[in-house]
Amino acid sequence: MLYAAGILPYFTTGRVRAVEKNVAEQSEGYRSGYGAGYRLGICQAVEKRVPPPPPYFRDMKILYVPQGFHAIDQGVASALRSLVKECIVGEAPKMLELAVKERPDLVLVMNGLHIFPDKHLEDVARIRGMGIKTAIWFVDDPYFTEDTARMCTGYDIVFTHELSCVPFYRGLGAAKVHYLPLAVNTAMFKPQRPAPQHLYDICFIGNAFWNRVAIFDEMAPFLEDKKVLIAGGFWERLKETRILGRFLHLGFIPPEETVNYYNGAKIVINIHRPDEYGQDNRNTHRIRAKSINPRTYEISACGTMQITDIREDTHSHYRPGYDIETFASVKELQDKISHYLAHDDERLQLAWRGLWTTRKEHSFVSRIKTLLEHV
Repeated sequence: MLYAAGILPYFTTGRVRAVEKNVAEQSEGYRSGYGAGYRLGICQAVEKRVPPPPPYFRDMKILYVPQGFHAIDQGVASALRSLVKECIVGEAPKMLELAVKERPDLVLVMNGLHIFPDKHLEDVARIRGMGIKTAIWFVDDPYFTEDTARMCTGYDIVFTHELSCVPFYRGLGAAKVHYLPLAVNTAMFKPQRPAPQHLYDICFIGNAFWNRVAIFDEMAPFLEDKKVLIAGGFWERLKETRILGRFLHLGFIPPEETVNYYNGAKIVINIHRPDEYGQDNRNTHRIRAKSINPRTYEISACGTMQITDIREDTHSHYRPGYDIETFASVKELQDKISHYLAHDDERLQLAWRGLWTTRKEHSFVSRIKTLLEHV
């Protein structure tokens, strides 16, 4: 190329090849930088055009007890602070102590699993005995029904993000049960400029449940020539490590870093957790999962295209082919990846529509308004 242009007639062949490689890398870097800037600029324009939520205020004092996963906890706490007179955030072991001291109108418990002490239902009973209303929002349904089944009747109000669990909890005797989908913490999951180390064609972040392992093992030959990130725990379960091993990032990636990878990926794959009772779940009541996971909202909130497997509730929140893409088989997933990697404009437009839908309809401010109306 450089010889033909008459630019370097005296360079050795090796030096010419080095210069040509450097020029190509600079050109690729320019294209990547321009593309990232173009994508981010449109994302920012989309965000600015999302209509602000109408004014809302409740004269309430709420004690919020987080679950220990701050991507969700921060979003809920921030939404509460913007919508009620006072929001106090307290740790689970101090829930009763804080309720006695603060006398809130409502104690809202997030999930009630994992970090909560064994006696927390006793604390809830004592709080209710003080005349304070209590509510719990189950956001790991239906994967821990062995635990949530014994907890649901301990609260005045039960919220669940899983459609199938509404009749389940009512059948167990919970007096007030409401379907409340999850949402996204838009202060954390948002469009931003990715660093070079976060740029990938395809990204998946999540634990290696067996349905996910089967999909990636089957896709291994297809992924071999692409730039791929597969991150999370238990990925030693893969069989096709010869091909997929170089794509793996084993272990937990914190939400703040996850945002970087979502922004740097051309396509993020979303595969829901299986609902079967077994090694990875405590769904002893075998409740079928219908609702979408929080990752669905988080990916789209970053202005990135996602391709997700289908849950019954998907169409209630997004429009497949318009602001999200779906797949029902590995063949369909591969075909759609190939198509959208080859058609940047279609991919970006779908991602921008997903960003609009998510910011307009699926923020925690929107969800907490609904929760407060039920309360």
